[in-house]
Amino acid sequence: MTAPISESWTRIENWLAGHAPATRAALAPPADPADIAELERLVGRPLLRPLVQSLLRHDGLLDQRSWLLPGSYRPLSTRETAAQWRLLTGFYDRCATDEEEEEEVYHFMELGFSSALYGHPQLIPIARDIRGGCLVLDHRPETDRGCVHEVEAVEGVMRGSHEMWTSLPVLMERIATSLETGEPLDGYTPVVDEEHRLSWDFTPLR
Repeated sequence: MTAPISESWTRIENWLAGHAPATRAALAPPADPADIAELERLVGRPLLRPLVQSLLRHDGLLDQRSWLLPGSYRPLSTRETAAQWRLLTGFYDRCATDEEEEEEVYHFMELGFSSALYGHPQLIPIARDIRGGCLVLDHRPETDRGCVHEVEAVEGVMRGSHEMWTSLPVLMERIATSLETGEPLDGYTPVVDEEHRLSWDFTPLR
């Protein structure tokens, strides 16, 4: 059974305090509920509860040089999420996707990627990397509801095969365990740099 996201956050905070204090200090205070409500008005639907719980724990990172998630992703604040959602949805071709919806869903589920889903308004950005790629939380009322996907401009939306992508609570729990044990997470191993910031070394899986 997956732990509540609050429990995983406590484990992550405790590990950072003892091993990567610069990243611990970069964790933002809780989000303003009014900002969360405004984001929900913008996207036109309630945010999934785990995302709300996470934002109410830490509203992103204060330090732009800090990374928390494997793949060098930095969690977005509520306002950053709104800005990134506006940017991504500007690329969404609703008409083309509606016409080929069944085919695109099949491709996404079977092949693990879809360019037509890029910018889909129900894929809510939750983290961003230095190259402009994003993690999105799937809010569509389908099989992948609650899953976390990677998004890049060239490849489109990519559906991860590792279990950590099955939900935000699972992702945070697996991160906490990787930090505590030092064991790689889908090829990513937590390391701490000389400035006491967390980063992740990647070794391709054979």
